[in-house]
Amino acid sequence: MTLSLDLAPAPARVAPVPGMMPEKPTLIGLTRPEMADALVAVGVPEKQARMRVQQLWHWLYVRGVSDFADMLNISRDLRETLDRHFTIARPEIVEEQISNDGTRKWLMRFPARGAGRPVEIETVYIPEEGRGTLCISSQVGCTLNCSFCHTGTQKLVRNLTAEEILAQLMVARDRLGDFPERDTPAGAIVPAEGRKVSNIVMMGMGEPLYNFDHVKQALLIASDNEGLSLSKRRITLSTSGVVPEIARTGEEIGVMLAISLHAVRDELRDVLVPINKKWPLKDLMDACRRYPGLSNARRITFEYVMLKGVNDSLADAREMVKLLRGIPAKINLIPFNPWPGTFYECSDWETIEKFADFINEAGYASPIRTPRGRDILAACGQLKSESERMRKVDRLAMEAMMIANHGEA
Repeated sequence: MTLSLDLAPAPARVAPVPGMMPEKPTLIGLTRPEMADALVAVGVPEKQARMRVQQLWHWLYVRGVSDFADMLNISRDLRETLDRHFTIARPEIVEEQISNDGTRKWLMRFPARGAGRPVEIETVYIPEEGRGTLCISSQVGCTLNCSFCHTGTQKLVRNLTAEEILAQLMVARDRLGDFPERDTPAGAIVPAEGRKVSNIVMMGMGEPLYNFDHVKQALLIASDNEGLSLSKRRITLSTSGVVPEIARTGEEIGVMLAISLHAVRDELRDVLVPINKKWPLKDLMDACRRYPGLSNARRITFEYVMLKGVNDSLADAREMVKLLRGIPAKINLIPFNPWPGTFYECSDWETIEKFADFINEAGYASPIRTPRGRDILAACGQLKSESERMRKVDRLAMEAMMIANHGEA
């Protein structure tokens, strides 16, 4: 039985007010130097800034506190100063859905940025034996228009900030009880194993490499060993093929790479994944072969959605083996997850198994991904929110109001 919980208070479910802005900047998502600068700007002595940053980093990312009042080893005066000038609050959880297979999906609402509106995104948690994977969004909407993807039917509204990307991980840990209790002894704060969120994948709404800087900052904080402490081997960034940013991903972030492949011929991939028209398969494969740190132990995952009568023939499987030759790779075969209005169908199970067997016999691991969360539209390619780009007339009106109010919303 699917469980759906509407967690927003009644006033928050009213249509958002254009231009409603957060009152205070957040400390979440800042680098250590940025956080130090922010503290100095509100009166913290420069000589103390580094120490204060270490304290805040611990409370935010190890303890997971969302209220300055809970930072017990910081003086009351400083806590009050921080509270006056900054926020560390979580985004609003509008709705939480729990699938009959244990998958959870959260609809989160973030405050307006600039002259925009509040926006909503979806984040999915998938529990599995021995691990728990969180699928994180990087944008509100998407520009890629992949024809089989529900998210692609929502126009891009804006990029998410580093704070908003990290907030999805922190909300999930809150809801799953993955942060320690307030009174947990200092020597027993981080469990050595058994974390409910053990892996994250940048496979939610949006194309991560079209939001490179914010994604980079968020993932470096998520993998910081003095905070959220996720291994980079347990972080996977998925791209549809933004070729110029692939090398930077390996050099500057150092996480595992996944490619949304879905077709092995340019003429078909141009339809399924239109970014292929800009960076065709040859360019994409060359970038994969040059991915920093690539080895048999650090393989690239190629994601391949199985579409009945479209890309699921043995001829496609043979072409895939030729295409990936020389690349340490794993191929994830994804049974197509239907969504309202799609004209694609999932390949028959027998066809998927034959396709997988051929790839396996050629020497590549080709697991068939078990569909999860289909009943709550939480499966791969199904995420979407109702946020829409602010109309030009609304944006201009909002900007005029802000000028009249000296920048206050």
